[in-house]
Amino acid sequence: MAAKPDDTPATHEAGPARDTPRGQGTGQRQDEPAHDATQLFVDHRELLFSVVYNMLGSVADTEDVLQETWLSWSGKNRRTSLADVGSPRAYLVRIAVNHALARQTAIASRRETYAGPWLPEPLITDATVGLAPDTADHAVRTDSVSMAMLVVLETLTPLERAVFVLHEVFGYPHTEIAGMLDRSPAAVRQLARRARSHVHARRPRYRAHPRVRREATERFVSAALGGDIHALMEILAPDVTVWIDGGGARQAAGLRPVHGRENAARMLVGYATRRTEDMDIRYRRVNGDDAAVLFTGDSPYAVMVMDLTPDGDQVSGVYVVTNPAKLTHVRPDDERNAPDKEAAPSGPGA
Repeated sequence: MAAKPDDTPATHEAGPARDTPRGQGTGQRQDEPAHDATQLFVDHRELLFSVVYNMLGSVADTEDVLQETWLSWSGKNRRTSLADVGSPRAYLVRIAVNHALARQTAIASRRETYAGPWLPEPLITDATVGLAPDTADHAVRTDSVSMAMLVVLETLTPLERAVFVLHEVFGYPHTEIAGMLDRSPAAVRQLARRARSHVHARRPRYRAHPRVRREATERFVSAALGGDIHALMEILAPDVTVWIDGGGARQAAGLRPVHGRENAARMLVGYATRRTEDMDIRYRRVNGDDAAVLFTGDSPYAVMVMDLTPDGDQVSGVYVVTNPAKLTHVRPDDERNAPDKEAAPSGPGA
């Protein structure tokens, strides 16, 4: 029988000790079980990052949850043989999901005093350096966490969001999710129905071709940052909404989303007039979508992500993140844009 996951963070040092001597007469290192536990965690870290990020929408909080998951995992496996863990993958996901749910209370408290619209922390997904070898997990990470979808997921309850992410994004059956959340399968199915109905009512089930999306993104950025109000009026959908998340740190950010084509065009033109002269625009994949990343020197200034109408002809939503605290993972060097899987809780000595 598989051991029941321990979702309480361990309090002792994370990671197995290094350079432990071999056991006498065994021909094996005494730290081999700890090494195996570390390798299993590292092997599944990309999946865990994807699940938790989809649940929280924050790279920083996701890294903290992975740290807590590592402590729980390493602590559990100092007390329990790995042979008793039926499925390390499911076991690790359960620990990570429960830590993510526990963190939701602190996140909700921060949101109550947040200045202006809150947007998910942008995740650069065009980098490939440092990613785990599971290419299927990597594909899920880059294709399933669009900024627009994450904004919709923010309107779900934490449990609805967890069930939606686990079932709709990662394909876990309701019975397995029930075990992760300590809920009955019937309760999980009810949560899944509510979440799916809510999301599908707000998000189209099909998207424009990537080439069309890239062309529309470049047209929008050229018009918006060039202050061309006539071009903006052509590319913006009549019911477009613009969110600017400055977290109170950028004066140009509004305190509320701006709705409607004319209001959005005027606001974007005003935003363009305040940009600095040395602004450098680079096109990147952000949360799986084509986007513009603005730099002043080597420092990120803003990330702009556009949501298009299903046919790709017009922009239906604009998400601009200028809060410096949410841009710490955004760097000019492509190879350093993905969160470094070795940076925190990934193994020995964390």
